[in-house]
Amino acid sequence: MDTSESSSTEPATGLPADPASATPRRGWRRWAMDTRPLRIPAYRRLWSSTVVTAVGSQLTAVAVPKQIYDITHSSAWVGYASLAGLVPMVVFALWGGAVADTVDRRKLLLVTNTGIALTSVLFWAQAATGLDSVVVLMVLLALQQAFFGLNSPARSASIARLVPAEELPAANALGSTVMQTGLVAGPLLAGVLIPVIGLPELYLIDALALCVTVWAVFRLPALPPLGEGPARRAGVREIAAGFRYIAGRKVLLLSFLADIVAMVFGMPRALFPQLAAQTYAPWGEGLALGVLFAGIPVGAVLGGLFSGVFSRARRHGWMVVWSVVGWGAAIAGFGLSGNLWLAVAFLAAAGVADMISMVFRGAILLSAATDEMRGRMQGVFTVVVAGGPRLADVLHGTAGAVFGPRAAVAGGGALVVVLMLALAAAIPALRRYRI
Repeated sequence: MDTSESSSTEPATGLPADPASATPRRGWRRWAMDTRPLRIPAYRRLWSSTVVTAVGSQLTAVAVPKQIYDITHSSAWVGYASLAGLVPMVVFALWGGAVADTVDRRKLLLVTNTGIALTSVLFWAQAATGLDSVVVLMVLLALQQAFFGLNSPARSASIARLVPAEELPAANALGSTVMQTGLVAGPLLAGVLIPVIGLPELYLIDALALCVTVWAVFRLPALPPLGEGPARRAGVREIAAGFRYIAGRKVLLLSFLADIVAMVFGMPRALFPQLAAQTYAPWGEGLALGVLFAGIPVGAVLGGLFSGVFSRARRHGWMVVWSVVGWGAAIAGFGLSGNLWLAVAFLAAAGVADMISMVFRGAILLSAATDEMRGRMQGVFTVVVAGGPRLADVLHGTAGAVFGPRAAVAGGGALVVVLMLALAAAIPALRRYRI
């Protein structure tokens, strides 16, 4: 590992190194997804719970705005609901990261997954009784996102305790592929099921799926804090210590900055409706809007399925740099495309680049931080991942109104390329990082 940055001093897992890990895969297998982490029972349980809930969570993600719109007939209220979920998620993700570093992470996952499941049951109950209250929906959404904020850092930080360090990229690729598949399949399934079974049953399916998650987490091994130091309290001081830790380690700071650059300046989803209605109207506005939103997740899924070609790379820093540059170039190409299918191809290429970036940024966060800090790193990561695209919505919406949607998209993509190359050139810690 690069000696220019401090990294974890304890083993990622108690498992011995797998001799097969060093054996190069031949033929088509070197392209296929690296499934080595699934041989580890504990990780397999954690991953399988993600498989079950990836689609289920998207059912609720579609059902809530649908129900709010049905009640209010106002897109503004749908936007307010999104904000109602964002604020508690940010607050509790930062606090949850500190909590995850002070308690048994398995117990924290049990409590928070149970909380999320109970929230889904309450979503079902209010829909089944015909309550039709936007206030109740927003309160439940805020509660759900608070539990998610507490849950996500503990889940992500636990991976480094379950798989060997050299398999972290493969484990991240497996998890990210499942989540991206859920982003594609979940909304499509919700669109099919809503007219057939209705919103209450959609919430109930998610609640049942979450029960499977709780059982899978229950079967995980204990994941208490490592070391023999005095017990810490998860307060403001611990959260601040996490930010100081990031500031003192350039490779961690740059991994966050890379994601902020890519998402804030290069995520053009706010302009998809305008592009569908204007630039791609000859193909049909509805079709254009659907395929534009599906383009990036589909590319990410394809990147995950063929992640064997990159998941064994050891120069993690360079992989982040070039994947972000590739994302920016693909987004710029999308902005310059007047043909719908060429535009979707560029979006899919951006999705592949985003998958690579997620895999190696996640691996860096898990390998370059000590276990006592991993929860807080994942808490900040959750905030950055959730907040960046929302800032991008504001930035691209404003730029699109001033310069036009295609110019705004192309300019944003080009800016991502320039900024990422400038960061890599000015601060070499990220491009030098390897395991």
